[in-house]
Amino acid sequence: MNTAKPIPSDAHSMNPPARLANFPIALFSTVMGTAGLAIAWQKAAHSLGWPDAAGGLLALLASFIFVITTLFYAAKLLRHPSAVTAERLHPVKMNFFPTFSIGILLLAIAWSPVAPRAAAALWMTGAALQLGFTLMIMSSWIHHTQFEVQHLNPAWFIPVVGNIIVPVVGMRYAPAEISWFFFSIGLVFWMILFAVVMYRLFFHAPLALRLTPTLFILLAPPSVGFIAYTNLVGGLDAFARILYHTALFLALLLGSNAMRFFRVPFFVSAWAYSFPLAALTIATMRMAELSGAGFFHLLGVALLILTSLVIAALAMRTIKAIGRGELCVPE
Repeated sequence: MNTAKPIPSDAHSMNPPARLANFPIALFSTVMGTAGLAIAWQKAAHSLGWPDAAGGLLALLASFIFVITTLFYAAKLLRHPSAVTAERLHPVKMNFFPTFSIGILLLAIAWSPVAPRAAAALWMTGAALQLGFTLMIMSSWIHHTQFEVQHLNPAWFIPVVGNIIVPVVGMRYAPAEISWFFFSIGLVFWMILFAVVMYRLFFHAPLALRLTPTLFILLAPPSVGFIAYTNLVGGLDAFARILYHTALFLALLLGSNAMRFFRVPFFVSAWAYSFPLAALTIATMRMAELSGAGFFHLLGVALLILTSLVIAALAMRTIKAIGRGELCVPE
């Protein structure tokens, strides 16, 4: 079955400036997925005694991808500012701008064991940018004149729920109240948006094919929320269990619809599979540590293997799409 998405007939002949103008902000999700996988392998090294080389190598790879992606998007900003403005005002694309700050926060987590000073600088930068993006995008939501219910999709979680990542290592670098501040923003607005998004999914037309992979973003808030909350309170309690088991149920729900996702052609949005799976993997390993239940150890290993295979497949498909000229083309 041919899974390549349709592209304009002149896509391969587009000149570099035209491709640069179409460089999508959503490509920062590749940083999120790779950094999330690095953290998952680091967690496996800590919890399971596995070799820690894989986590370090993946952290280096995520850093390299971040630098390259940032350089390309900075060039787009300088040479095609109107294209960046169009993305910032787009009801769907605007929600991917915080993937930049979330990528920085995840790199801070990945580097915190071996380079704490660099990680602290990354964490402060990422936290400040994340708050700025949250204020900017939520202001747009409140004062909009063009948004309609069909624009709503799980990617709307990104601007607010990204704040939950700040407390994962936040108490190492700042007073605890700052971590609680970011956690509160992410948790409360996740609950609000979760209700609104489910209403949209239940009672309105299905998501556009291009946006179907964003359903996996549903996994991220309770998974990261569980990790951050257990770090804040220092253990496992009833609310932590609610967060984790909510994530586990959503994984079962998405897994039961796996064939629907296999049929979707490749889009950049397919990277939405990556970080949520990595977050659930890390949360499961954390649950194994705190609960001592062998089931969660086995589940964590299975999820780590699955997440590694999914991200490897996404990486190969992305490289293939670049070679075919399928990326950075008009939609």
